[in-house]
Amino acid sequence: MQWEFAGSLGPEAGRYVMRRYAGDDPRHVVVIGSVGTAASRRRRGRRRPRAAAPGTGADAVELTRATVIATDPIPDERAREWLRRAVEDREETVGEALVLLNRAIAGHRLSALDPYVGEVSEAQALATRIGYGSGEQVADGDWEEATELPPLREKRSVLIAPQQRLAALLSGRDVALACEEFALRARLDLEQGRGREAALQLSLALDAALAELEGWRASDEVSRRLDQLASHREPVAEAAAAALQGGLQPEQTEAVEAALRRLEATLRARVAEL
Repeated sequence: MQWEFAGSLGPEAGRYVMRRYAGDDPRHVVVIGSVGTAASRRRRGRRRPRAAAPGTGADAVELTRATVIATDPIPDERAREWLRRAVEDREETVGEALVLLNRAIAGHRLSALDPYVGEVSEAQALATRIGYGSGEQVADGDWEEATELPPLREKRSVLIAPQQRLAALLSGRDVALACEEFALRARLDLEQGRGREAALQLSLALDAALAELEGWRASDEVSRRLDQLASHREPVAEAAAAALQGGLQPEQTEAVEAALRRLEATLRARVAEL
């Protein structure tokens, strides 16, 4: 899998070998590289600020190419069939590879102690490709054969709703709740395979939601969902306790997923009342 993104992803250009645990055979290699240069806008030395002309902007945008390479070989006679199936199963193929890329980005965030480094999604990519070739070929952006996937397109109704909410937030007609931010972080952690972190975030999100949403009890829809949400408190607390001890059982991960879906539905119901 290969993507091109505008700007830096965080990790320095290079090749990053990924293992499941210390001593395991390498399973994947993540390659980060620059494929374009941008005009540097950083001040060098102690130059004085100067006025910018109207319409002034960066002359170019840096492009970063990220490639996730599986180390397991594909027999030549099966390569084209593998590519066909990988393209057909786009959501699964891309999703699994993005988890690996985001693992490298999250590792950089922790190593650099930089909270502003964030994971990426396919929707942010300027180009997405699936292909096969030798390790050196794909690492350099070359292929034996590859398919460039069409960009993802959101439905118009999906695009309009966030704009309406944003306008309400910025105009003071709505407020941002702490539980919303916690829920988003839990969703990201869960989708990126970080079950422990998801359980801990969701435990905070659930407690915050049950407190913050009391003000919307007048809404029958929100009130009903709040009562349902409260029933998830105990299993989520158990999952969070297990997370502190080291890991979650599969049934606890399922409980976190179910509770998170319920919380997301409750938050959507609140916004619909605005």
